Amino acid sequence: MTHPVPAPTPAALAFPTGPLGVTMAMQTLATMAAFSVPSLAPAIARDIGVDGALTGYFVSLVYGVGIVSSLLGAGLIHRFGAVRVTQLILLAAVAMLLISVSGGVVMLAAGAVALGTAYGATAPVSAHLLIPRTPPSILNLVLSIRQVSVPLGGVLAALVLPPVALHLGWKAALLILAVPIGVMLVCLEIPRRKWDEGSGDPGKLRTGSLRQVRRLLAGNAELRRLVATSFVYSGLQLSFIAFTTVQLTSRAGFGLVAAGQALALFQVTGVIARPFWGWVADRFIPARRLLVGHGFAMGLASCAAAWFGPQWPVAMVFLVCALAGLTVNGFTGIAYAEFARLGGAYRTEATGLGSAALFSGVLILPSVGAWLVTMSGSYLLAYSAFGAAAVIAGLLLASGPRKAN
Repeated sequence: MTHPVPAPTPAALAFPTGPLGVTMAMQTLATMAAFSVPSLAPAIARDIGVDGALTGYFVSLVYGVGIVSSLLGAGLIHRFGAVRVTQLILLAAVAMLLISVSGGVVMLAAGAVALGTAYGATAPVSAHLLIPRTPPSILNLVLSIRQVSVPLGGVLAALVLPPVALHLGWKAALLILAVPIGVMLVCLEIPRRKWDEGSGDPGKLRTGSLRQVRRLLAGNAELRRLVATSFVYSGLQLSFIAFTTVQLTSRAGFGLVAAGQALALFQVTGVIARPFWGWVADRFIPARRLLVGHGFAMGLASCAAAWFGPQWPVAMVFLVCALAGLTVNGFTGIAYAEFARLGGAYRTEATGLGSAALFSGVLILPSVGAWLVTMSGSYLLAYSAFGAAAVIAGLLLASGPRKAN
């Protein structure tokens, strides 16, 4: 059976500079690996002779397999220690890069599976390392700062890898990315004994973590509401990323550059918003109430985006994208902090459950949106449906006990 994580001791409660830096670097590098193939899609597709759109399935496969590793990650952490599992995540990223350079659709798929087998453990690892070392008064802020590394990894993959591929080829770009990942993997041996002290069983790998996740869900209605809300919010986040550029260029008369600027604004405001919302949650408004408010703001932004057309001024489109970025793209840090709070002593398992919920939304809802766009011939139905879902999810979260925070 999975044992609860010990409560933090007062001596450990200081700003966790080292663990935060490690978890951010790990998440950034792992996310770069996850988005490396889509970032290099044109070159890869041309080289192996397939449609470049097929590389879009790469990230879906990473996140799909990542759902499983999210749920099983806590067991690995309790058995081997959080730093050792961090090394496993980095090893999976290196394996993905080395497999992918073999070329061919099958090898790319195998690489995605290799990364996915550990990628879901990134959030549970971070929670396990950070929460016992973080004062409760800044927990939302610290976990939100860590979440900045997710969009940072995506941006770095898009900015760094294509120029390298242009000069050296896409295979060389992937191999070069494997170097800093491998260096970090080795360097983690330095803090591993100290940070993993007290972790690990000499016996068999513990299998109770998955049972504990089921118990958490069965016995905690608040957690079930948070799972449903996170699923909707994360799905809407990826839908904005997937549809914004295409919608603005095909339906609103934007040029490619202006549409890219609108998407960049969505991404940048999300990066800024994550630590901001963490700070607000620690000082002024409890995380759950913030997440409820996010649902209403997401619904407003999504319903506004549903009506994007040639008659819309550029400034208004940018304003909607900024509002969406602040909420749709800025909620994940406080959501993970809320999962950890509701998990209590089993916060590692609860955070893994949170990752599974977010990954499921990423995997499913953009595909539903694409089907709605294809069926209706416009973005109105898809964005309106997602906007309504976000409001309903916010109301669902608000229906919990008022004393939650």
